[in-house]
Amino acid sequence: MTQVEFNHAVQCQYKPLRGYAMKLVRDVEDANDLVQETMLKAFRNKEKFAEGTNLKGWLYTMMKNIFINNYRRMVNSNVFSDDTENQYYINSSSNTSRNDAERDLAMEDINRAISNLSENLRRPFLMSFQGYKYEEIARHLAIPLGTVKIRIHNARHKLQASLSNYGLDYGLKA
Repeated sequence: MTQVEFNHAVQCQYKPLRGYAMKLVRDVEDANDLVQETMLKAFRNKEKFAEGTNLKGWLYTMMKNIFINNYRRMVNSNVFSDDTENQYYINSSSNTSRNDAERDLAMEDINRAISNLSENLRRPFLMSFQGYKYEEIARHLAIPLGTVKIRIHNARHKLQASLSNYGLDYGLKA
């Protein structure tokens, strides 16, 4: 395949590539950039294309890899942009501090709610939470399997009711 034929074949894939790019990035400008970067990489790597190979699949794979690399680069950059008029860039690694107070308060509420459960509900629930199977809990507590299931079910519902304010904070139903 000559360079001219290859260029024409790649350019004929512009519309399908743009559609795929829109599915990946969901933004017109970013999709155009992704298509442009993919086509540029294809033209630069023409010698790596084996004639008889599916050109569209080759281009789609290339685009997907470019998208993944760009995404990883963005996630690992630790730089946030301020959307104010002057566009300041803030390096987050040295200017932020971690505040675990909200998480700690939530854990206190969860532990309090669990401790408020009656002993016959708390023990099976905690054993289930720790990874024990229902049969193991029944054997260890010397109670029927159905009783274990009911107690765990009841414990979950009581915890859900006592912690319902957290669900409301995150848009969940009470």
